[in-house]
Amino acid sequence: MTDTLGTLYLIPCTLGDTPAEQVLPQHVIDVARKLRHFVVEQPKTARQFLSALKPERPIQSLHFATLNEHTAANELSELLAPLLAGEDVGVISEAGCPGIADPGADLVNLAHRNGIRVVPLVGPSSILLALMASGLNGQCFAFHGYLPIAETERNRAITTLETESAKRKQTQLFIETPYRNDRMFSALLVQCRPETLLCVATDITLPGEQIQTRSIEQWKSQSIPQLNRRPSLFLLLGQS
Repeated sequence: MTDTLGTLYLIPCTLGDTPAEQVLPQHVIDVARKLRHFVVEQPKTARQFLSALKPERPIQSLHFATLNEHTAANELSELLAPLLAGEDVGVISEAGCPGIADPGADLVNLAHRNGIRVVPLVGPSSILLALMASGLNGQCFAFHGYLPIAETERNRAITTLETESAKRKQTQLFIETPYRNDRMFSALLVQCRPETLLCVATDITLPGEQIQTRSIEQWKSQSIPQLNRRPSLFLLLGQS
């Protein structure tokens, strides 16, 4: 790596409308304020996030390149141009930490292959925060993103994860589109064994945050949590 290359900063953002200073260290805010080039999932929400941080330059003068699930592999090299020209660049995910369940990982991989320094900055990860608060196994865990939408495939995936979890004592984490949370929760109660532990982590870092771990049997005996259209993670730990 040479001194002429820029640095790629991975900038966490808030998980919702929580003020940045409540979840981001001052150093992260200071770095984000100084940068001129950004690679983001959604320019509109990235501008809103940065505007709240009060950047050193007018928001209209900042450069935003888009990297999302629609970005073709052959377009990634274009995103490196500022870095190769010696400019620092910040990557901002749509929520939380770049590179974790996020297309930013592809750019980070390419940066390493080009000898570009990559600096991860501290901020909220809903996956890790949910795991921390769940009381489930934090020594061995796996995040699976979204499970299949179709009922048969989804139920099969739940059973497979539960079996693997019990066998390996591994916490299984996954998410669902918020408006399908209730269906996922109901499927878990039907498909999982009574002794399996289920944590539901909702609205993490937001005012309405709720994180509860119960056995499936216990979940069935209490009122159903209000999950509709609220960002949630589901964590399973099967019992052998």
